[in-house]
Amino acid sequence: MIENLLVANRGEIACRIFRTCRDLGIRTVAVHSDPDAGALHVRQADAAVRLPGAAPADTYLRGDLVVAAALAAGADAVHPGYGFLSENAAFARAVEAAGLTWVGPPPDAIEAMASKTRAKRLMGVEPLDPDALTEADLPVLVKAAAGGGGRGMRVVREMGALKAELAAARAEALSAFGDDEVFAEPYLERGRHVEVQVLADAHGTVWALGTRDCSLQRRHQKVIEEAPAPGLPRALAEELHATAVRAARAIGYRGAGTVEFLIGPDGAAHFLEMNTRLQVEHPVTEAVHGVDLVALQLRVAEGAPLPPEPPAPRGHAVEARLYAEDPARGFAPQTGTLHALDVPGVRLDTGYAAGDAVGVHYDALLAKAVAHAPTRAQALRLLAGALERARVHGPVTNRDLLVRSLRHPEFAEPGRADTGFYDRHLDALTAPPPDGRYAAVAAALAEAAARPGPGAWRNVLSQPRLRVYGEEYGSGGAEHEVRYARTRDGYDLPDDPGVRVVAADAREVRLDVAGVVRPYRVTVRPGSDTVHVDTPTGAHRLTRRPRFTDPAERTAPGSLLAPMPGTVVRVAEGLAEGARVEAGRPLLWLEAMKMEHQVTAPASGVLTALHAEPGRQVEVGALLAVVEADTGAEGDAVAETDTAPGAGADTEAEADAAPGAGADTEAEADAAPGADAVAGPDTVPGPGPDAVARPAVDR
Repeated sequence: MIENLLVANRGEIACRIFRTCRDLGIRTVAVHSDPDAGALHVRQADAAVRLPGAAPADTYLRGDLVVAAALAAGADAVHPGYGFLSENAAFARAVEAAGLTWVGPPPDAIEAMASKTRAKRLMGVEPLDPDALTEADLPVLVKAAAGGGGRGMRVVREMGALKAELAAARAEALSAFGDDEVFAEPYLERGRHVEVQVLADAHGTVWALGTRDCSLQRRHQKVIEEAPAPGLPRALAEELHATAVRAARAIGYRGAGTVEFLIGPDGAAHFLEMNTRLQVEHPVTEAVHGVDLVALQLRVAEGAPLPPEPPAPRGHAVEARLYAEDPARGFAPQTGTLHALDVPGVRLDTGYAAGDAVGVHYDALLAKAVAHAPTRAQALRLLAGALERARVHGPVTNRDLLVRSLRHPEFAEPGRADTGFYDRHLDALTAPPPDGRYAAVAAALAEAAARPGPGAWRNVLSQPRLRVYGEEYGSGGAEHEVRYARTRDGYDLPDDPGVRVVAADAREVRLDVAGVVRPYRVTVRPGSDTVHVDTPTGAHRLTRRPRFTDPAERTAPGSLLAPMPGTVVRVAEGLAEGARVEAGRPLLWLEAMKMEHQVTAPASGVLTALHAEPGRQVEVGALLAVVEADTGAEGDAVAETDTAPGAGADTEAEADAAPGAGADTEAEADAAPGADAVAGPDTVPGPGPDAVARPAVDR
C-alpha cells in the first residue's frame, strides 16, 4: 500500500493528485523550484523539498534531485503528473531502483512510445524524413520526436521556409527535451484531433474509456476538450477503441495513457502518438465515466486488478483551459499577481489561489474549468455561463475567447469544428466586447463614489469631471473619456444621455440603458491603475489614463520594446548594429512561459541598436533593438512577434486629448480608497501557443 506519495510536478496537476491522496488518506510530498517556494501545490502538501534554481532543466527535470527528495522526505512512491519527467523511462527506472513505487507505466512501455518515430513504426506508420521532403509532400507538420506539448512543432507549406522552420523546431526540441530529433507527417488542414483514454492493470485488463475531442487548439496546444467526441460514427469510435487497446497490449502497458488520432475530412483515422501518462484533459473522462483516474492509477500501481469492464458513460463533459495570455495579441503570455479566481458552478482544477504570482518560468495555465451535463448542448451552456460570470482579476486571460468559442455556431454543431477553428475565427472571437463604454462609465462612477466628497476648491458639485480609461483589448482597445457631474439626485452623464444611473457605490454601479438595468461590479486596488469591471454578460479590464503622457517615458523613434517578459534564447545569425533589415525579418527569439516567440522587424531599415543577447532576461517594455525605418516613421514600437503581430504587452495610450470646454479633470492620483476597496468582491493584473504545448508541462 502506498502511504506517502511524492508528486514530481507542480501547479494544478500536483494539486489535483494531492486532492485524491487526501481522500485516500495518503500523505503527500511536493518538490519545488525557487520561484515556486510559495506556490499552492507546496502549501497543500504535507511536506516539501526544494529543488535549487528556477529553470526546469535545473529543477523539475533533474530526476536525480527528485529521487533524492523522495528518499529524504520518506516517500514510498512517486507520481510524475504530466510533462517534465512523466514520459522519461530513465527516470522511471531510477525511481524503481531506489526502492520506490512508480505510479506510471513500465519503463520499457514508456521507451517504446517515447520516440514519436518509433511509436509510429510500431503502429505501422512510416514518418517522413524532414531532410528529404519535396514539394509534393507539402504541407507537412514538423514535430519533435522526443516530446509533445506543441514544442518543436512547425507547419511548413512552402519549400522556401523549410530550412528555417527545421532549424527552429530542432532548437526548440533540444531546449525542451534535450533531443533535437524531429520528423514530419502530412498536415491535414481540417482534421479533428480525437483521442482514446486507456487504463490497464498488471493482470491483463485494458480499458478503453471512451473518446475525447481536442480539436480546438492554438499553436498546437489544446484549448477546449470534450468527451465523448461528438459526431463520430459508431463504427469509427469502435475502431479507435480497438486500435488504442491493441497499442496498449503491444507494449505491455500498465496505468493511464492516451492514444491520439487525427480524423481527416474523409473520416479516415490517422495514428498520431501514444502519451504514456495522464492527460491534462482527463477530467472530462472522469466526469462522463464517474471515475477518479488518479485513484485508479494508484490502485494499479499497488498491484490491484481493475474490474473486467469500465463504468458505462453518462452524459457529456467539456473542459476549457484558462490561460494567462492575450489571444488578441497572438496569445502572448501574461504575468502578474492573480487577485481573484472564482468560477462558480463547475469543477475547477487550478494551481493558483488569490494573491499568487503568475511568473515567466512555467506554463501559463491558470485553471481548467469542467462542466458535466446530460447532453452536450447543456454542458456547453453551463460552462459558457460559468466562465462568463467568473471573476478573474490580474493578468489578461483567454476567458472571453473561451466563452465565445463555446457559443460559436460552428462549435455548437457536433463534430463540425476542426483544428483550423481559430485560424478561421480568431479575429471575430477576439473583438472588443460591445459594452466597454458602459464599463468605463461604471468605473468612473464607482471611483467617484469611493471619494468622501468634494475635496479641493475646484470640485464644485455642478462642475463636470473627467476620467479617461483605456480598454485593454488586443493591440489597442478603445479609449473612453467619461464626464460626470454630481447632482443632488446622484450623477449626471452629459456625454451619455441614454444612460441613467440607478445606483452607484464604490463596489457596484447599476446603469439603466434603454430601459434595461444591469449591475457592474467594479474592483480597483491601491497603487494600481487597473480597473476590473464584472457584469453578468462578461468582464472588462480597464486602465486609468493620464491626460498627458510623460515625455521622459518616451523612447527613441523605431525602438522595439519587449512585448512580454521572458528570456532571449537566440539572435538572428549575423545580426549586428548597422545591418540592413527587411520588414518581417526575424531578429531574435524570446522564450516566455515555455513557448518561443519570434520577434520580427516591423519595417525595412537599418538596425541602429541591438540590446539583446542570448540568456538575457527582459521585462515587459525593455528596449530590445532600434530599427531606423526607411520611411522615417517616428514613435515607439512594441516588438512584433509571431504570436503578437503589431502589438505589445503594454501599449502606451495616447490620452493627451484635452477635455471639453467646462470640464474639470480629476487627478490621476485620486487613488481609490483603502486597501482593496473600490469595487466588487475581490480578486488579478499582468502581461500571455495549437495542439498541446509547454515543455515543462507537456499537454
